[in-house]
Amino acid sequence: MRSSRLVELMLRLEGSRGVTAQQLADELGVSVRTVYRDVTALSAAGVPLWTESGPGGGIRLLDGWQSKLGGMTGAETSALMLLGVPSLAEDLGLREVTAAAQSKLLHALPISLRSGVQLWRDRLYVDVPGWFTTPRDNEYLPDVAAAVFEGLRLRIDYRKGAGAVTRTLDPLGLVAKAGVWYLVAQHRSRTLSYRVSRISDASVLREPAVRPEQFDLGAWWSASVAEFDRALLRFRCRVRLSPRSWRQLPRLVGVEAARVDAGPPDEDGWVTVDLMLEAEDVALDQLTALGAGAEVLEPASLRAPLRATGEAMMNRNR
Repeated sequence: MRSSRLVELMLRLEGSRGVTAQQLADELGVSVRTVYRDVTALSAAGVPLWTESGPGGGIRLLDGWQSKLGGMTGAETSALMLLGVPSLAEDLGLREVTAAAQSKLLHALPISLRSGVQLWRDRLYVDVPGWFTTPRDNEYLPDVAAAVFEGLRLRIDYRKGAGAVTRTLDPLGLVAKAGVWYLVAQHRSRTLSYRVSRISDASVLREPAVRPEQFDLGAWWSASVAEFDRALLRFRCRVRLSPRSWRQLPRLVGVEAARVDAGPPDEDGWVTVDLMLEAEDVALDQLTALGAGAEVLEPASLRAPLRATGEAMMNRNR
């Protein structure tokens, strides 16, 4: 990722009166020695850099020198966040803007650095939606995004079951998870998430949205997902697992359900765990996937159907 670091270093110095190597090292998360190597590489690429020692000195760009990024529009600058994720840019209605930003960014680089960037463009593609899914109807996503990024309130009609409700919201952010878009917003002081594909109408209001101080979208989303997962876990069972099944448990029952302590392994390496799973029928499907590496100790109401499932599988595969 050296090319991206060189670009970041160049942009950090642009418009600055000078920054020390130690400051740059701290900001970029590298050593001072690496900073000086990067400065040498940029100088060799034609970027007019020079260093000044002593108090008030530092690493500087030649006065008056600017990259071509100064000609970017506000929308193009924002679209830089979507480079390399074309499906998200298209959902937001920013495909052309993102392409323009990408072109300007590429041509702003010294020629010797462009080949590295082009290599990443040609050989890395991020496909956000999951397998075996159909595109969601995100007709109102551009309107929702406009409210989010302009800091304006939003009125939506939201489908719930067979009906719909109208909500006036203070938008806080957007989350794209496995190809599904969610709006995170406040409604009557409660922070909630709304699936964008369920919005049947949206109007951006000319009223400023209220945003809690120091709201962290990523932290809120992670905590919300974990809380939702935990709320589903209501069925208790005790299971004995082989070493391989114990390793596979998070993949089959989910990270939250697998976040349990195991008893000491027996002489064969098997461990006993107390699990909280979603429901008995869900537990049956999940534990069946572990095959012969799982033994239900209790309750009997789960042990019996698991045995019946195993016997049926054995009879069909004789």
